[in-house]
Amino acid sequence: MTKHIHGGDVYKYRNCLDFSANLNPLGTPESVKKAICDSLDHIAEYPQVGSELLREKIAEYEGVKTEEVICGNGAAEVIFTLCRAVNPKKALIPAPTFAEYGQALASTGCELEYYMLTENEGFVLGEAYLDILHKGLDIAFLCNPNNPTGMLIPHRLLKKILEKSRKLGILLVVDECFLDFVKEPQEYSLKRSLSGFNNLFILKAFTKRYAMAGVRLGYGLCSNRVLLDEMERNVQPWNVSTMAQAAGIQALSETEYVEKGRQLVFRESQWLKEEMTRIGYKVFPSEANYIFFKGPEELFDFCLRKRIVIRDCSNYPGLTKGYYRIAVKTHEENVKLIEVLEGGILWQKQ
Repeated sequence: MTKHIHGGDVYKYRNCLDFSANLNPLGTPESVKKAICDSLDHIAEYPQVGSELLREKIAEYEGVKTEEVICGNGAAEVIFTLCRAVNPKKALIPAPTFAEYGQALASTGCELEYYMLTENEGFVLGEAYLDILHKGLDIAFLCNPNNPTGMLIPHRLLKKILEKSRKLGILLVVDECFLDFVKEPQEYSLKRSLSGFNNLFILKAFTKRYAMAGVRLGYGLCSNRVLLDEMERNVQPWNVSTMAQAAGIQALSETEYVEKGRQLVFRESQWLKEEMTRIGYKVFPSEANYIFFKGPEELFDFCLRKRIVIRDCSNYPGLTKGYYRIAVKTHEENVKLIEVLEGGILWQKQ
C-alpha cells in the first residue's frame, strides 16, 4: 500500500509545534466546536443525503446557485469523485502541485502530462501554458494559489486558459482552497465565470479557512448539471456526516473570525519572509498562508530535533531535497520557528 505523505501528520510527529499544515492560525472557532457537540444529539440518525441546507448556505456565502454546489468528505473526496465521474483518459497537471490531483487521476487509470514549473521562472505559471493545452486532453487541474509554492495565476491568464479549454473540450478544474488567504481573492477567483462556462469546476474547502482539517468538509462549484449528477452517482451515500454538516453551517457565519485570521496571516507572513531572508534562506514570494523556501537538505531533521515540524517538499514531482513549506502561525509560534531556522543555518555553516 502506498503511504499518503502529507503535512499535519501529528500522529507521527507527536509533541511538536506543527508548521507543516496550513490552517487558519486562530484555530477552530469555538462556535464550530459547539455546533459539532450539539449535533451529537442526532448521532443515531442518518445524515441528510445531498447536504441540502449546507449547500444552500454555501451558495449564499459564495454568491452562486444552490444547484451549482456539491459537497464532499473534504476537498480530496470531491477530487476523487470528480475523476471517477469524468473517467478521463489524459490529464494535464502542473508540477509541483497538490499531490491529490495526480493520485485521483491515477486511480482511474488516466495518463498524466505535466507542465513543469521551474525555479528559473520563479515557479510561476506563465502564458506558455496555453501552448501546452491540446485536444487530446480531457481534464486539466490548476491550483490558485499553487500548493506548495504559493504563486498566484493572474485572472487574465486564467480566463484565457478557461476559454481555450472550452474550445478544446477540456474540463478545467481550479482549486481555490487557499484564495481565502490572498489579499484580494475576488480578483483571482473564477466564480464569476461559472454560469458561462460548463467546462469549469472550482474546488473549495472548510479545512484551511476555519482550521477544520479533522472534520473533513469540502465542496465544488460547477454549472454543469450533467457532470454534477454523474458525480452524485459515483459517490458513496451519506458521505458528509451530520457533524460535518452542522460544523459547516455554523462556520459560514464566522465572517469576523475569517477576516481576523486573514489580517494575522498578512502581518505574520511579511514578518516571517523578512526574518527568513535576513537569516539567509531563499524565500519565494508566496501569496497564501504558507511560505515556500529553500534551505539545507537536512533542515527537516534539524527542526524535528528542536520539536518543530516543517513540510519537506521533496516528494512533490518537480522538487528535490532542500525545498520546504511552512505555515504562517501566531507571532509567538513564528518567533520560535525563526529561532530554530536561524540555528539551522548556523549548524549548516559549521
